Parts: sequence; structure tokens; C-alpha cells
Amino acid sequence: MIIVHHLNNSRSQRILWLLEELGLEYEVKRYERDPKTMLAPPELKAVHPLGKSPVITDGDLTVAESGAIIEYLIATYSSGRLAPEPGTPERLRYTYWLHYAEGSAMTPLLLKLVFNRVESAPMPFFAKPFAKGIARQVKDKFIEPQIIQHLDYMNDELAATGWFAGEEFSAADVQMSFPLEAAAARGGLDEKWPHLIDFLQRIHGRPAYERALERGGEYGMVG
Repeated sequence: MIIVHHLNNSRSQRILWLLEELGLEYEVKRYERDPKTMLAPPELKAVHPLGKSPVITDGDLTVAESGAIIEYLIATYSSGRLAPEPGTPERLRYTYWLHYAEGSAMTPLLLKLVFNRVESAPMPFFAKPFAKGIARQVKDKFIEPQIIQHLDYMNDELAATGWFAGEEFSAADVQMSFPLEAAAARGGLDEKWPHLIDFLQRIHGRPAYERALERGGEYGMVG
């Protein structure tokens, strides 16, 4: 039995979604973030040394990292579904987007989250103006332009192909859901990127996505 070690409001939601798309049986073991630090609880370190989510166990096998989990599930259980044929241009695109989601798209979004917290963190009154000024400069001069560049790029790619790997929905779209949901949840998506908004509307309307939300519980990335 596949067990998803599921942290609320995390990347593990998309693993639940993929399992629903594949029609596989699985068990959800829930973990809750610390309400003050928003970090994962120490119990997750009993599953994987880094104590991060998502992690799945499948018998004696433990697999961490979203992309690795998706590749494992597709290779082991998909019977050719949700991935383009090997050796095709679509398969190369599929592999690219599986890695791009975390390797490129999430980096500026995470930096924005960190510097937002710097701005609002408690600190001595005399230090706060300096910290806020530095955080604002970093966001305005580096982080926000990077986010816009990535959103423009993703929007143009979807305009050309419909889905990230091509004309068919694939597990690459599952992987790409989180950075786009993160951008939307942090107020970074508007009508300038119609194909990204359309993508989110289409995936949120999929029955498997809705079933995964029911299984996963709290997920603040969908408003």
C-alpha cells in the first residue's frame, strides 16, 4: 500500500492529486505545520532524514522529492498514462517541466515568501526600518522581476501547447500546479497571464483534483 506522508498546505497535495488521476489506492498519514514557524513537525524525520514533505512509502521503499515521486509513480503504476511516449518531443518537454517546477519556478516565489517574513518579523524598533528597506529593495529590484519573467514564459508556453508537455494533460501539469498556485495565492497572477489563469481553472475543475482536496484537507493554495 502506498502511504503519502502529507503535510497540510504543502507540495504533497499534488501527489494526492496524481494518485487520484491514476486511480490508485493509497493511505494518507497527516502531519500539521507548527502554527508559529509554519515548519513541518519533527515526526516527519522518522520517515526521511530531512523531515520534509512530500514523502511516500511503498512497501519497504521510501521516495522523497515531488519530481522523484512523480517519476516513480508514473514508471511503476501508470501503464503508459499521463506521460508522453519516450523518444518524442513531448516527452522531452515533459521531463523539462518536471524539473523546471522546482529548479526554476519556485526559487523566486520562495525568496518572496522569505523577504515578506523579514518585513513583518518582530525586531527592535531601530532595526525595523533598515530590515524593511533592504527587503523591499531586494523584492523590487530582483525577486519581482524574476517572478514576472517566469510567469511571462509559462504563459507563452501554455498559449502554444495547451498543456505543459503538449496537447495532452500529463503528470508534468500536476508538477507545475504548485508554483502557479503559489503565485496566485500570493497575489501574483492577474489578467496579464490569461493562459496561466485558464490552466488553474481547468485543473481545479478536474474530478481527481477535487477528490484529492477531500482526501488532503486544508490546502490554502486554492481560494
